Amino acid sequence: MALGGAPAHVQGSLSVAAPSYVFTIARVAKMLDEDEAWLERLAMEMEPEDGRLGVWATDEDTATTAFTSVSVEYLRELVELYQDQRPPRSRT
Repeated sequence: MALGGAPAHVQGSLSVAAPSYVFTIARVAKMLDEDEAWLERLAMEMEPEDGRLGVWATDEDTATTAFTSVSVEYLRELVELYQDQRPPRSRT
């Protein structure tokens, strides 16, 4: 018995391109020049459908937040929306 490949289209199914890479919260904080902890709080408003993902490290207790390129733009919009709640920037 030969196994066939997945059907090209199943009625009622949703076809979405999977991201080929993601950005960690630390990387996004540098990209946006924002406080990582504050971005983490803002990201809590996002859903996985928005491109916010959890990435587990090799140990069982460590995870980090990551974002698709589309969700980085969504997070940038949240930064603008909540800019009055931005923590003060340290002067170094």
